[in-house]
Amino acid sequence: MSNKFKSSARIIPVDQSVGTILAHDITEIRPGQFKGPAFKKGQIIREADISHLKRVGKEHLYVLHLDPGEVHEDDAALRLATLLAGKGVTFDPHPSEGKIQLKAIHRGLMTVDVPALTRINLVPDISCSSRHTHSVVEKGDVIGGVRAIPLIIDEENLQAAEKIAREVGNVFSVKPFLTPRTGIVITGNEVFSGLIDDKFAPIIRSKLQDFDCPVMGISFAPDDREQIASEIRKHLDNGAEMIVVAGGMSVDPDDITRVAIADAGAADVVYGTPVLPGAMFLYGRFGDVPVLGLPACVLFFRTTVLDLILPRVLAGERITRENLAAMAHGGMCLECETCHFPRCSFGK
Repeated sequence: MSNKFKSSARIIPVDQSVGTILAHDITEIRPGQFKGPAFKKGQIIREADISHLKRVGKEHLYVLHLDPGEVHEDDAALRLATLLAGKGVTFDPHPSEGKIQLKAIHRGLMTVDVPALTRINLVPDISCSSRHTHSVVEKGDVIGGVRAIPLIIDEENLQAAEKIAREVGNVFSVKPFLTPRTGIVITGNEVFSGLIDDKFAPIIRSKLQDFDCPVMGISFAPDDREQIASEIRKHLDNGAEMIVVAGGMSVDPDDITRVAIADAGAADVVYGTPVLPGAMFLYGRFGDVPVLGLPACVLFFRTTVLDLILPRVLAGERITRENLAAMAHGGMCLECETCHFPRCSFGK
């Protein structure tokens, strides 16, 4: 047999197992009464256990024999989980059937180093899976899992996976959400003059409330560069920790909001995304204060680019052109009749 598929566990008849060490858990199921391990890995089999083992259908057992340079699946899972769990991630150090689940310590943005995760899974006999990176998770949510595939793996393989995890650091992390005091500027002549009712503010306020972000003020401005910039500066002077500007984000000649944001002093501005709906979204910063420019699609679609970007901004990320370009894959909303976001492909 190829060394790749060898096993250091021996199969022996139950009647010959007294005094041997069990190589894995043995599950017992009594419908309506019990489901769980009747015998744990590492247990020394006694004479009194033989009848119980037969009752759960065991005529033969795997008993463990580790050669030098070999690692049991439980020990491998524990070693890997210890290195994979970054900030905001915890796990039960007692593996279940060779598996360990990684869980969120608190609510936040779950991130995964996807290239590192891929490299780890290229190592023979290693299995590590996760939710999609940039998922919003709650305290206690399972965000990933790790295990060795066979009962016993080579130390060399385990060390190769450990090396990748150690080099990267936080392969899995959960960043807590900030709750910045937010100033909102709604632009547009019709809204400013009262010809039509504003519909942006209730939507924006609702989405901010989902993350416990206080709205410090809402102001209105016509399609005028100086007035829009002035309203933005007023919020900044009043201590705003995030700015949201809505309306006037298209490329039409009278849509000058994005220019006004730059006039107000925004730096590192990126405009336009490969996300639909949300192509005309803007991100920038006034120092450490992020500014989000919202296109009209936020009014007409339940889920847009705002729902993908807002959690990342609130987790402290600075959005770059590269970040936005990477969102092209999975960036098309299917506009389902009944929206199931985030349990759908959008943003994945």
